[in-house]
Amino acid sequence: MLLLHGQPGGARDWQGVITELGDRAEAIAIDRPGWDGHSRAVDLAGNAHAALAALDARGIQRATVAGHSLGGAIAAWLAALYPDRVAALVLAAPAANLASLYPADRWLAAPLVGELASVTALSGLGLALSIPRLRRRIAGAAGIQPNYLRTARRALLTPAAWRAYAAEQRWLIRDLPALERQLGAIRAPTTIVVGAADRIVPPEASRALATQIEGARLVVRARAGHLLPQRNPGLIADAIVAALDRTPSSTLGGG
Repeated sequence: MLLLHGQPGGARDWQGVITELGDRAEAIAIDRPGWDGHSRAVDLAGNAHAALAALDARGIQRATVAGHSLGGAIAAWLAALYPDRVAALVLAAPAANLASLYPADRWLAAPLVGELASVTALSGLGLALSIPRLRRRIAGAAGIQPNYLRTARRALLTPAAWRAYAAEQRWLIRDLPALERQLGAIRAPTTIVVGAADRIVPPEASRALATQIEGARLVVRARAGHLLPQRNPGLIADAIVAALDRTPSSTLGGG
């Protein structure tokens, strides 16, 4: 399994899923470009190349790929343009079609205004998480471990995170039309998992995506929100195992 996080985010977003998977699957979670502390953010094509490089570095020719939010768009891009490298897809609350965009997404992608808004939003959340009592209240309300929020706080307060967020918003707006034109080419078995209470990516977008990707299976969890890997790791782990069970073992492994 290759696990691709959303924005803002990092490989840590998948820790609960990896724990739930246990020995049922070998999972690789990577920090995408722009979120690893040293590289610049890149577009969907650049993220796909980074994902392939992570597989190549481990001698993996073909893998099941899971992506959350913007990571779902990258996973779908991989499956559409590099079908020989993707055995199956698991897309969690994916921002992988034009229907997944709110008007605010286009505003955040605007030059200067979007960058200032990104700085304000991310640094404001980071400062809120710097207050232990408030962090504990947020953790309780969101159903997320305080240790995860403590790590996220440090990332949210860095200029690199602000730049990466603003850059990815611009590229998401630019690249989604091209991705949407390729969705019909995806032949990898696909599972789309969505929370009915998602306020970041409209659940209707995932329902539309399930019709755009041939044979896609849609799983809707009532009362779940957008942060499925963090808040519902068991749900995502089960979807991953089910995807692996439908994938012939001969298509996986080194090569």
